[in-house]
Amino acid sequence: MTAPTNPITPAGYAALKARYDLLLGTERPAIVEIVSWAAGNGDRSENGDYIYGRKRMREIDRELAHLARRLKAARVIDPSEQPDKQRAFFGARVTLADEDDVRKSVTLVGDDEQDAGAGRIGWSSPLARAIKGAAVGDLRSVRLPGGDKEWEVVAIAYD
Repeated sequence: MTAPTNPITPAGYAALKARYDLLLGTERPAIVEIVSWAAGNGDRSENGDYIYGRKRMREIDRELAHLARRLKAARVIDPSEQPDKQRAFFGARVTLADEDDVRKSVTLVGDDEQDAGAGRIGWSSPLARAIKGAAVGDLRSVRLPGGDKEWEVVAIAYD
């Protein structure tokens, strides 16, 4: 069985790598130092610094393991190098219009860098799956919790 790939933009990969480096190089050593100091103070059962430090170290280790898996599976895709810029693929900024001509602009990015408030939707989200491969003028239907909604692709751009 092959490992799942994680498509990601160069900026998204850099952000994941920066978070990993910060945790591994700065935060974890600081917590290790606090835990070592607290352990030397005697009774660990009532030592708040020791208990909190160990808890925080476990959280950091879990996040480091998660980031390591995501970075290992990452497949960096530069949106500017898409061969067919007339269709919506990874990294495309797509402007959509609904039945009432309400327009919405979304950018198709990796799942690790999605931010709906900023208009970046994950590659495996229902809306992204619906508009993959669409060209300007195509109608796409998306199944949402409130029911099906139809969108028309109005514009496609790659930064």
